[in-house]
Amino acid sequence: MSFKSRRPALTGLLLLASLSGAAAASAEPAPSYAALLAEARANAPRLAEADADLAQAQGLARQAAARPNPVLGLDVENLSNTGSPGGLDPRQTTASIAQTLELGGKRSARLAAGRADVAAAQARGDVSRGEFAAQLAVAYAEAEASAAKLAQSEDSLAAAEADAGAARELVKAGREAELRALQAASERDAARAERDEAQAARDAAFAKLAALVGSPVVFDSTSESLLNRASSLSAGGEGSMPAIAAARAERDAAAARVRVEARQAVPDVTVSAGVRRLQGDDSTAFVAGLSVPLPLFNQNRGATDAARAALSAREARLRQAEFDAQADLRAAQSLARSAASRVEAASAGEAAATEAYRLARLGYDAGRLPLLELSSARRALAAAKVRTLDARLARVRAEADIARLTGRTPFGA
Repeated sequence: MSFKSRRPALTGLLLLASLSGAAAASAEPAPSYAALLAEARANAPRLAEADADLAQAQGLARQAAARPNPVLGLDVENLSNTGSPGGLDPRQTTASIAQTLELGGKRSARLAAGRADVAAAQARGDVSRGEFAAQLAVAYAEAEASAAKLAQSEDSLAAAEADAGAARELVKAGREAELRALQAASERDAARAERDEAQAARDAAFAKLAALVGSPVVFDSTSESLLNRASSLSAGGEGSMPAIAAARAERDAAAARVRVEARQAVPDVTVSAGVRRLQGDDSTAFVAGLSVPLPLFNQNRGATDAARAALSAREARLRQAEFDAQADLRAAQSLARSAASRVEAASAGEAAATEAYRLARLGYDAGRLPLLELSSARRALAAAKVRTLDARLARVRAEADIARLTGRTPFGA
């Protein structure tokens, strides 16, 4: 890739890094992954949203236990009667209290639905927390890798500058053509651009890490390495998969709502009792009443059918979640094995490139190799180091994916 083709990407990364420039003065090393995850669980806005959803479900579950309020009534009959002979009947005043009694198991169905909604919210929260832990692990490793790539690019730039200086001296001594000095200068400029790009990428990665955990401080380094941590590929069974558990809890909540809607068709009974004051003969009478609505026009069939349709959708979603979770787990395990192989191969390649560069340096210093061979060995070593970092980062991503799918925290944090 030429420097010209990299210019748009470099410009974008520099712009993103400049947005965090104001906070760079207060930068500090990021805590360990486990400490950062514990801090994020208390401060990260993304997790606060899941906690709020759970609190909402718990509040609605408490509300579901509430019974209908009693109704106080005061009726006055013959209000305009003055008690004159031949007028209206004597004034009557009735004070009463009425209470609606829910029948058909409405309240128990509401309570069960409220508990099911709380369980579903808890399951969704587990999914959110697992996804966040995996995302944080990847962001932490990406920040670590970006810092390592910056250090490598700085080493490459220093070597390219040294090669450019040596080429100028060789040209002056007549041992190299002017073209070689121009090539070395071009390689030096390209290395400087790559260093600037790596600097912007590192700043962006650490800014992303700080934003993910809700930290007002922008980090500038990591205090531990996830790239060099050994990967654990053990996976739990299907029952431990949070995505399946959440889909099953959603299905159970939908089934509970079907029962709630089906019981709404049972009419409730309202009983009342009161005291009636008869003004004409200054007497008192006790009254009682009973009322039941006639379910002629509204039997809640539409809402019940809608709840059943929602249940069917949740059952289909559960089946798909089972297929997806198993497929995703197998894919993640395969990628983890592939990444582990890539790490071994890349590490071996880096070791070979390191030895090749050492020998090239010795040969060049002894005058047995041209500067072109030394530059080629240096570029090969830089590329080998990048491949090793990318392989280790891929292994972290696979480990985080397996942990997310099986309900574990990455790296045992």
